[in-house]
Amino acid sequence: MLHRHIRKVAVLGSGLMGTGIAAQLAGCGLEVLMLDLPSAEGPRNKIAADSLANALKAKPAPFYDNQYASRITVGNFEDDMAKIKNCDWIIEVVVERLDIKKQVYEKVELHRAKGTLVTSNTSGIPIHLLNEGRSDDFKKHFCGTHFFNPVRYMRLLEVIPTPETSPEVTEFFMHYGDVILGKQTVLCKDTPAFIANRVGVYAMAKIFMLTHELGLGIDTADALTGPAIGRPKTGTFRLADLVGMDTAVHVIKGMKDNCPNDEQISKMEVPSFLNFLVENKFFGNKSGQGFYKKTAEKDAKGRPVVLALNLQTHEYAVSQKEKLPIIDTLKQIDDLPRRIKAVFKGDDKGAELLKRSFLGLFAYVSNRVPEISNTLYAVDDALRAGFAWEVGPFQYWDMAGVEEAIKMAESQGESIASWVKEMLAAGHNTFYKTENGIRKYYDQASKSYQALPGGDSFIVLDSYRSNKAVYSNAECTLHDIGEGVLCLEFHSKMNAIGEGILRGINDSINLAEEQGWKGLVIGNNATNFTAGANIMMIAMMAYQQEWDELNMAVNIFQQTSMRIRYSAVPVVIATQGYVFGGGCEFSMHADAVVSAAESYVGLVEVGVGLLPGGGGTKEFAVRLSDEISKEGDVQIPRLIDRFKTIATAQVATSADEAFKFGYFQAQKDHIVRNVARNISEAKKKVLELADGYVQPIPRKDVYVLGRTGLGALYVAAHSLKLGKYASEHDIKIAQKVAWVLCGGDLTSPQMVSEQYLLDIEREMFLSLCGEPKTLERIQFMLENGKPLRN
Repeated sequence: MLHRHIRKVAVLGSGLMGTGIAAQLAGCGLEVLMLDLPSAEGPRNKIAADSLANALKAKPAPFYDNQYASRITVGNFEDDMAKIKNCDWIIEVVVERLDIKKQVYEKVELHRAKGTLVTSNTSGIPIHLLNEGRSDDFKKHFCGTHFFNPVRYMRLLEVIPTPETSPEVTEFFMHYGDVILGKQTVLCKDTPAFIANRVGVYAMAKIFMLTHELGLGIDTADALTGPAIGRPKTGTFRLADLVGMDTAVHVIKGMKDNCPNDEQISKMEVPSFLNFLVENKFFGNKSGQGFYKKTAEKDAKGRPVVLALNLQTHEYAVSQKEKLPIIDTLKQIDDLPRRIKAVFKGDDKGAELLKRSFLGLFAYVSNRVPEISNTLYAVDDALRAGFAWEVGPFQYWDMAGVEEAIKMAESQGESIASWVKEMLAAGHNTFYKTENGIRKYYDQASKSYQALPGGDSFIVLDSYRSNKAVYSNAECTLHDIGEGVLCLEFHSKMNAIGEGILRGINDSINLAEEQGWKGLVIGNNATNFTAGANIMMIAMMAYQQEWDELNMAVNIFQQTSMRIRYSAVPVVIATQGYVFGGGCEFSMHADAVVSAAESYVGLVEVGVGLLPGGGGTKEFAVRLSDEISKEGDVQIPRLIDRFKTIATAQVATSADEAFKFGYFQAQKDHIVRNVARNISEAKKKVLELADGYVQPIPRKDVYVLGRTGLGALYVAAHSLKLGKYASEHDIKIAQKVAWVLCGGDLTSPQMVSEQYLLDIEREMFLSLCGEPKTLERIQFMLENGKPLRN
């Protein structure tokens, strides 16, 4: 593979995508030069500078941490193009017009150093047309690198070489995009719309057609085609509003014009309701209305009334989902493969929409291999990472049953590619299988199963299901992931921490110590590491005033955190998504955390009227003791900062921010940009620590400030109330947090033990469980899934 050290990148174009790419590159540690047209009025760099300023205010945030914007320098094409000679990679992100892109490449060719990588972020223009007229060196180092919007959050990076692209350049971007930029890289052929948009837009258009044909409401179609089948909550029509109707129509027409041999797209017409929306400039979210229209009117719960477009009449009416048996059926099934099987057994209009859309999709992707990709797994990777589907088309097909789905598809007139039938005839019944812990895919070229690439780098716990678990209970499973390392996987609802997980952690550590394992990873492949403690369990004991049982339960939680800290083997936690409450507390006690960049970390207990009671408040006191000088003026400001983090339930919106808030520590925790690598990197960390690991000793030297600190924190709490950041009950909780952080009402600063702090943490937690306003908050959270400020 080509070894290159990328230090500086030029991003040509500062629109939404250009700025998003610049923010991602800066977040991954690169220096970025972002250029755009010179401004006709005001400062010459105003266009690029305004784009960067807007990015700092944008939601969702394009930066992992806004401080990374300092790594971006702005400029313009006329005055600053010569600066690209110092860049290692130049990425073009200008308007989607071939003539304009070619003009940009003329200028790039004048200034780039020989051997510099050049790529285009085009979503639709054939890559081979872009390099026409360029030098051989330019062509050799040129390919497509297609990011998806929003760049930080959408995991897909399509890499599209031309016949002239050096294979080493292609291989470099496939690796660099994965390891450094944190993306799911997918190798695409230079075909119209590449892979994700070719299949994703087809799937969207098919659902448009079926919804109209079956006379279903768009809100019903969205309920059917969202989380019910493992797709984002936008469903299909809300997704179109998000993408923009003009964009959707442009892509559909482009595919129709450029894919004359595509057996399904060639027959598709842009539906009348889409033309109606575009003609009236109802482009979706960016124009204020599209398929849906939000009004100023409020419903009984105070929420804005949303109108939905009737596809037949082109009129808006109040959004009302139809009650279909299939929707209720899917809601009752947790497991996605079982939900997909249930779809094919349903017989109402909703089930018909899903069945026909799936069968059309299966036929469509079968005929796209090898046209758009030589491998079926690339199609699945692209749809999962680019459209946020839980599984890709071929994975859905495996769930439905390959042979049964072919019969159903052909009975409704779909055409299935011959290679799939040959696969079945040879006795191969699925597209994917696992053998000896190795995940394999069916390769239609060699007519055999091949190992999925990157198996060593990506630990997928599903691959271990056929092996006997080392240990399991209803809420967690302990896997042997090789080289003497164990992995404890949570699988309760939302991975909430209940009795089973607490027992599982303790049993797993005991087992690792007694049986001579090298160490333990606590991690899973779910969307979220954990949403925190199971508050239903706490609520029941608090409502029934079972104080002894509650005291015991909180003590077990605390001692589990301490067991993680003081194990005889290294314990490393791999995080992604929500790392809330107890999950954050466990992470703070681990030997190390290997955190996916998209980890949202926080001690959020104040939201349910409690304080962190699983060792989290204690741990902040321990970290404060290590941070503050025993004398000097830094003690109180640092104490107030840490106090506000807990008292206002601050959530880090990235792993980078978690270091700022004190949840992660630079000396022991680190970030992986690609979430798919977090468990394998955690395993490496266990092996690194295992060599010569010394069991830590519980601390008795925690320096707390007592009354000196309490006074300052009570004033800080009062200021939160005066600033209307906190209610009376928030202040009561804040004062109890202060009590723990300062070690209680001690007459002078002194050293205390961790156990002393755990005891007062538990005492404060239990006292809050008896507060009516805390019980109201817990009940509200359980009923509504969001916090109550009372």
